[in-house]
Amino acid sequence: MTIALSRLNFRDIGGLPAYGNKTVRPGVLFRSEGPASFAEDHHAELAAMGFRSVADLRSELERDKAPHRWCEPGCSLLNLDMNTDLRAQGEDMWMALGRDPTAARASEVMAQNYGQMPRAFLPHLPVMTEALLGGDVPMLVHCTAGKDRTGVVIALFLELAGVARDVIVQDYLKSDVFGENLTMSGHLKRDLNATFGFLPPDDMVAVLIGVDRRFLDQALHAVMVQWGGIDGYFEAAGIDAARREALRDLLVTV
Repeated sequence: MTIALSRLNFRDIGGLPAYGNKTVRPGVLFRSEGPASFAEDHHAELAAMGFRSVADLRSELERDKAPHRWCEPGCSLLNLDMNTDLRAQGEDMWMALGRDPTAARASEVMAQNYGQMPRAFLPHLPVMTEALLGGDVPMLVHCTAGKDRTGVVIALFLELAGVARDVIVQDYLKSDVFGENLTMSGHLKRDLNATFGFLPPDDMVAVLIGVDRRFLDQALHAVMVQWGGIDGYFEAAGIDAARREALRDLLVTV
């Protein structure tokens, strides 16, 4: 049992319903927040799960700040930098938010970031696809919070697997646990004050650490507008129809 991990933004996406009375296959694809949140009991449970690959969506800067030891021997570590998160964009973005510390400005920035994420992930899609089809499963996908970049990447694969949009959104919304844990940790205000030089208002903080269906919708809308839908998106990455079908077979079961 993964008792400690269940308290984090960590879960198997298996069990979600898909079209045609199918179900997302358990034990193939997991999602998580980053290693900065993990204590020894989390690591022990993680090691026992036997991951064959870990897709790390963080920037090099983030990995330097919070390195992990999640890959046991025989596990492939995939560093798939997606520099579209506020944590990855450096001090300038935080300073810009500091000049207009409102929930409205934070929502605007978050929506813009989400809209850029599918294109940012496109060059990495073949790497993750080849690992999945090559048998490097179970695979763990994570960023720092496990809600934004991870949320978009997982949503892309769930769309390909034939999972309904509302189901995808409901899974994404579960990642609100990250913000809840961060709030309860007692050091959120200290960290935000160190970042901005002042304490942002609560409604702005809620936007930055939470989840919002409108943000994920922005990412999936970009897929439709720019590539004509999920098949066109995978095709643009060089994932042909045969391999897309193989991915669907891997990800779902009757």
